[in-house]
Amino acid sequence: MTVVVDTNVFVSAIMSKSGASREVVRWCLKGDIEPLMGNALFNEYEDVAARDELFDVELISRAERGELLDAFFASCRWVAIYYLWRPNLRDEADNHLMELAVAGNASTIITGNKRDFRDSELKFPGIHVQSPAEFLKEGRLKP
Repeated sequence: MTVVVDTNVFVSAIMSKSGASREVVRWCLKGDIEPLMGNALFNEYEDVAARDELFDVELISRAERGELLDAFFASCRWVAIYYLWRPNLRDEADNHLMELAVAGNASTIITGNKRDFRDSELKFPGIHVQSPAEFLKEGRLKP
């Protein structure tokens, strides 16, 4: 199954020793689901992972975050986006996630900010937007 994993899921996975976000990242690393990566999302991940103020250094150091991020990137399928759909989401900065999902033929965008994907001008009915918990509850992680 091909998915787009929003950066907030990755951050939540790091900040909590358990939970749905951590399970989603674990399945990505194991190769049970295939996360997509594009240039804009890559830059967002790099930026967020470098923000020391977001993370408790007792839980994970900056170097460990970097290693985890590299492993996550290695599990991703890189997709070039040639056409900008601009679904005009509530948060303009999230448009690239939908564009990546369309370009890579993803079935699901996994995010902690579902509300930002409501009321878009362009609809993509084949792409589900789910929280990590919803994704797990529906059994979408089953190979």
